[in-house]
Amino acid sequence: MSKTYNIAVIPGDGTGPEVVAEGLKVLNAVAAREGFKFDLTHFDFGGERYLKTGETITDSAIEDLRKFDSIFLGAIGHPDVKPGILETGILLKIRFSLDQYINLRPVKLYPNVETPLKDKGPEHIDFVVIRENTGGIYTGHGGATRTGTPDEIATQLMVYDRRTVDRCLKYAFGLKKKRNAVNKKYAEKPITLIHKRNVLTHCGDLWYRAFEEMGAKEFPELKRDYNHVDAANMWFVKNPEWFDVAVTENLFGDIITDLGAMIQGGLGVASGGNINPEGVSMFEPMGGSAPKYAGRKVINPMAAIGAAMMMLDTLGEVKASQAVETAMTSTMQKMKSQTAGQMGMSTSEVGDMVAGLL
Repeated sequence: MSKTYNIAVIPGDGTGPEVVAEGLKVLNAVAAREGFKFDLTHFDFGGERYLKTGETITDSAIEDLRKFDSIFLGAIGHPDVKPGILETGILLKIRFSLDQYINLRPVKLYPNVETPLKDKGPEHIDFVVIRENTGGIYTGHGGATRTGTPDEIATQLMVYDRRTVDRCLKYAFGLKKKRNAVNKKYAEKPITLIHKRNVLTHCGDLWYRAFEEMGAKEFPELKRDYNHVDAANMWFVKNPEWFDVAVTENLFGDIITDLGAMIQGGLGVASGGNINPEGVSMFEPMGGSAPKYAGRKVINPMAAIGAAMMMLDTLGEVKASQAVETAMTSTMQKMKSQTAGQMGMSTSEVGDMVAGLL
């Protein structure tokens, strides 16, 4: 009997439903080819539901999500909803409640995709950023007093415990070891810790000591390196070929992965995973809801298709994941651009082409 995967689908806001439709089109095509199935359950969490009901995501819905094999997310963000409400009430609540403690962000330049970096090609830009996803400054420790007065005080604290740091590093070292076994070019490069330990002397020191101790004791065969986050930003631009697996804390990871998206060709091709290695993970395109493009059929679905590819890999369907990436690569070589409205084909035509190649 064929394997059936239960997938929760949250199309979300703006162009989210458009790109999710193409990702699902590709998933169904590759499932038919490889002999497994998807059972899809759609949820309407997002801006429209919030405006109608005042709900972001309920505790009962979080419990429902625990029962799925994976979650496929379109985008969250609505122009009529104050920034922060949907992001914290839906995205962060899912990540924290389901303990998706790894944010996995491949930074890979595909053939025929433009990068703003002069003289850099696919052979130079092929690395992964692992962002710790449930700790740090985003946990909301801190507060505000005397709000609205000249004496207002606001604090937001970067808080980390050793367990949270260690489990993120464990995943990063494990991924580095796996990549080294796949390709010799990866093995020549180090795993890089990115922080700001010269100024953030407490949290930075915790991350650095944990990184060095784990590397020396459990992964002595792996090369290690360290970058301050400001230096890493420079090297991402000047020498992206130096990197293979980079691991960092939550806030820095949020920032540097957007830089990574730009050097790999833009948010139209950037995908990410919120991973719980022992539980339910969630996959999404990185470009946001892009409401100005909604309904125009010009948004690039490639990032959503890439998120579907990542989901397949995490589910253990490695052959299917590789087939999707091959089809994506072939399709991108036929597109005029990865920029919305300049692709030379519509949103659905891109999805049709990828699915057709499967």
